[in-house]
Amino acid sequence: MTSNPSMVRAANYGQTYRQKARPLHPTATAKELRQRFCIPLPEAPTPGETVIEQLIQAAEPGLVGSTDPNFHAWVMGGSNPVGVAADWLTSVWGQNAAIFQTSPAAAIAEEAVVGWLLEMLDLPRKSSVGLVTGATMAGFVALAAARTTVLARFGHDFERDGLQSAPFVRIYLSDDTHVSNLTALRHLGFGEANIVRIPSEANGLINTGVLCTELAKTDGPKIIIATAGHINSGGFENFEALADLANQYNGWLHIDGAFGLWARVLPEKDHLTRGLDRADSWSVDGHKWLQIPYDSGFAIVKDEKSHKRAMDISAGYLNQSENDGRNPTEFNPELSRRARGFAAWAVFQALGKRGIRELVAGHCRSAQAVANLIEQIPGLDVARPVDLNQVILTACDDVENPCAATELLAQELNVAHDVFVKTAEWKGRVVLRLSLITQGTDDQHAKRLAQSIRIAWEKVSQGLVRSANV
Repeated sequence: MTSNPSMVRAANYGQTYRQKARPLHPTATAKELRQRFCIPLPEAPTPGETVIEQLIQAAEPGLVGSTDPNFHAWVMGGSNPVGVAADWLTSVWGQNAAIFQTSPAAAIAEEAVVGWLLEMLDLPRKSSVGLVTGATMAGFVALAAARTTVLARFGHDFERDGLQSAPFVRIYLSDDTHVSNLTALRHLGFGEANIVRIPSEANGLINTGVLCTELAKTDGPKIIIATAGHINSGGFENFEALADLANQYNGWLHIDGAFGLWARVLPEKDHLTRGLDRADSWSVDGHKWLQIPYDSGFAIVKDEKSHKRAMDISAGYLNQSENDGRNPTEFNPELSRRARGFAAWAVFQALGKRGIRELVAGHCRSAQAVANLIEQIPGLDVARPVDLNQVILTACDDVENPCAATELLAQELNVAHDVFVKTAEWKGRVVLRLSLITQGTDDQHAKRLAQSIRIAWEKVSQGLVRSANV
C-alpha cells in the first residue's frame, strides 16, 4: 500500500513545527481568520494533501504559542512530544474507547494509567478514575457521584426519582472558587439557591470558621468543594479541617486540584496537601502539569460504587464478558470517545516518577525565582506568597492608578511578542497573573521573564511620570 500524501504532509509538518521560531501571539485578526477558514464548501472532493496544506496556511496566523516555554498567560501545559506522537498513533488506530470489547488495548492502557496516577498522587489505591477531557468534566463526574451519594444518605433514590422530589442539597464553596465548579453544578441541576458562598481569605480560599458556622445552620445533604492550587494565588485549603467538617456533618468533600494536586509528588510540599487524601473525590488535569496533549483530565472518586452509580452506561448491545478488563463507560459520561489512555500512558512512561517530580519541582523553583526578582523592582509588588507555580504581580498602591499601570505593563510585555502574559481581575484590582507550567520553562526562562518585566516596567514608569507632569 502506498503512503497517504496527506498523512505524510501532516507528519513532516508536525516534526518541524516546534523547531522554528514563531510568534507567541496570533498575527491575524478574527476577520482575517474567517477569510481563510470560512470559504465556500467545494462541490467536488479536494485532494487530501491540498486540504492539509490549506489547513496549515489558514491556522498558523491564529495559533497561540502555548507550547513555548515563554508562555505564562494561563495554566495550560505544553503537550509533551512523546504524548503528541502517541496521540498521532491514537488517531491512526482509530479506536473507540467506549467499552473493553471496542478496544481492549485502550481499556488496559487506562488501567495502567489509573494505577500510576493514584501511586504518584498518593491517593487511596482503590479509588476509581475516569479519563475525561479535563478538570471541568472531572469535576462534573465527581460531583455527580457526590449528588447521588449525599441524597441517598437522606433516603432519596436519585436514579429512580431524579431531582424533582429530592431533599434540598447545599453546596459550600469559596466565593472565589474556579468557574468550572459553578459550571459543573449548573449542569448537574443545581442553582444559585443551592450554593453557599463562603467568604474567601486573601488567597481566595475558604474561611473555615465561617464554613463551620454555615454548616451548622441546616440539616440535609451537603457537599463541600475545596481547592488545591488556587487559579490565581496557587494557594491550598486546610484539608484536615475541611475533612473533619465533612465527617461531622455527613457531607461529601470534593477537591478541585486541576494543577495543584500534582504538589503531592513533592515531599517538600507535603505541608500544602496534608489531609487531602481524606476527601471523597478529586479532579485533576493531565494536560496541565503532566503535559499530556489536549484533552486530558482525571475524575477520581474514592468509592467506586458511587462513581459507577452516577456514570454507568449499559445496554444489551454493549457486550461484556466475565474476563473483560476495564469498561470506561462505567467511569465517564461519554460512550463514543477517544482512546485517551494511549497518550497518557506514553507520557507517564516517558517522564517516569523522577521526571514528574523534577517537572513540578522545577516550575515551583522558577516561580519563586521570578517572584524574588520582581520584589527587587521598585513600584511592583508580588501580591501573595508563592506556594507553587503561580506568581501574582501588581503595581504598588503608591503608583498612580495601579490597575491601569498593571494593564500597561502587560501590554508592554506583549508588544515584543517574546513572552505571552495576560492580566486578570482579582480581589477588586487588576493583577498580572504569571503561570510557569509549560514543559521546557526553566530557571533561565524565569530570569528572562523577570528581566523583561523590569525593562517593561521602566518604560511604563517613565510614561506615567511624563503623564503626571503634563
